Amino acid sequence: MTSDDPIRSAARAIAAADALVVTAGAGMGVDSGLPDFRGDQGFWRAYPVYAKLGLSFSSMANPRWFTIDPAFAWGFYGHRLELYRRCVPHEGFALLRGFGERLRHGAGVFTSNVDGQFQRAGFAPERIIEAHGSIHHLQCLADCGVGLVDAAPFSVTVDPETLRAAAPLPACPRCKGLLRPSILMFGDGGWDPTRGAEQESRFDAWAAGIDAAKIVVVECGAGTAIPTVRLFSEKLARRGATLIRINVRESEVPAGQIGIATGALAALRAITDAMP
Repeated sequence: MTSDDPIRSAARAIAAADALVVTAGAGMGVDSGLPDFRGDQGFWRAYPVYAKLGLSFSSMANPRWFTIDPAFAWGFYGHRLELYRRCVPHEGFALLRGFGERLRHGAGVFTSNVDGQFQRAGFAPERIIEAHGSIHHLQCLADCGVGLVDAAPFSVTVDPETLRAAAPLPACPRCKGLLRPSILMFGDGGWDPTRGAEQESRFDAWAAGIDAAKIVVVECGAGTAIPTVRLFSEKLARRGATLIRINVRESEVPAGQIGIATGALAALRAITDAMP
């Protein structure tokens, strides 16, 4: 390896930092066996039923289905809920947590993923921002005032052939109406952002006490199609943080930052091996 090798540069940057901010998109879950829905073909490989119906991810991830066909809507989200409940975070989560444990101010997380894997992997919940919500929290479709509802007591039975959910569907404990996942969907004017705002407030309070120049951002699997995560990472970089972008296909970075064109787990293992 040469002195400008991105793996060695990343390892040195992490070792010299006071705090770690992990930013993650769908590519972070691929090594755990989760689909990333990259493009229509990727989505249809994961869900061939929707390929036959000609429905893309953006078509399915739309709150209108909960109004016009609740069993169809909960077929998609019920399947994902059970998938994420069974998923075991891959080794890369533990490696990232280990990086943070070496640093003075520890680690925070900003993710567009709704799967709850960072909490399951042991990251401090009070330092996690789930920018698009969480499938493990539900909200009342009728907006009856119940607030967010923990999804843990609910189980959704889904026909694997049709991906339609069987009754009973998750019902609001207050008004008995239909519950939906508290996830920001496409064209979603009804998403409850309350929990996300509270997460942002706690995260900002932590970050406010850290010199931005002493923060290292490790971004894993965040693409450009929905750039929420990349924009957050680059905002921190403009404030002085060092950005390490890990992305198989889209590893380009602003000048002076570090891009690694490989998968999350492989890159994190290599960085660990290169740590001083």
